[in-house]
Amino acid sequence: MMDLKSQINIEKLPRHIAIIMDGNGRWAKQHGKPRVFGHRNGVTAVRETTEAAAELGVEYLTLYAFSTENWNRPKLEVNALMRLLVETLNKEVETLNKNDIRLQAIGDIRKLPERTYQALQQGIERTKDNSRMTLVLALNYSSKWEIMEASRRLAQQVQAGELSPADINEQVFSNALNTSGMPDPELLIRTSGENRISNFLLWQIAYAELYFSPVFWPDFRKEHFYQAIIDFQHRERRFGKISEQLVQ
Repeated sequence: MMDLKSQINIEKLPRHIAIIMDGNGRWAKQHGKPRVFGHRNGVTAVRETTEAAAELGVEYLTLYAFSTENWNRPKLEVNALMRLLVETLNKEVETLNKNDIRLQAIGDIRKLPERTYQALQQGIERTKDNSRMTLVLALNYSSKWEIMEASRRLAQQVQAGELSPADINEQVFSNALNTSGMPDPELLIRTSGENRISNFLLWQIAYAELYFSPVFWPDFRKEHFYQAIIDFQHRERRFGKISEQLVQ
C-alpha cells in the first residue's frame, strides 16, 4: 500500500493549517487516569504534528492550546496545564531551533500566569530568527474576544482621527486582528469526533475546509495529519463560484 505521505501533492499544500486539539480529557478517562495525564500525552501529538507540517513545507501551523473559556475548568487542571506549558516550552525550544521553526502566540497572553507568560516570551524571543515554519499557539484565546479587541482598536483610531470609517474594509479589519500578517488557514482540523468550531478563528476560517477526525488528540500522529491534508486536496474549493468557473 502506498504510504500516505507520498500521496500528498506538495504543490497544493495549505499554507496555513489550524488545529483544535481536542479529546485529552476523554482519552485520560479511557485509560483510567486524571485529565492532566491526557494533556501530558498530548505533547507527543504536538511534537509529531509540528514535525510533519515542517517536513512537508507548511508555512503556518496554529494550535488551539487554551481558550478563554478553559479558565472555567477545575482549578487543579488549569494549574497543571499552565505548569505543563512552562515545562514544554522550556524543553521544546531547542527542538524548534533545530528544525528552524519560529514560535508565535495569539490571544490575551498578558493574562496568563507570570511564569507561563515569561516562558512563552522567551520561546518567542529565542526562535524569532527561524524561517522554515511558524508555529502559532492560541493561548487564552477566543475569536469573539479577538474580534471585539480589533473593533475597539479601530474605533479608537477613528476617534483619534487616524482612520475614516469609510476606509474600514476586510483588509483593514484583518490587520487589526491577532493574526495580522499571517495568511488565513485553508484547513482546520478538529480531533476527538466533536464537530464544532468552539470560538476559534471565526473571521479567519470563513473559507477554510473543515476536517473532523474521530481520533483523540493524544493518539493523533503524522499519518492522521497526512490523511487530513489528502482529504483537503481532494476537495474542490470554490470560494463562492461554481465548478465551471474554476476550470476556465
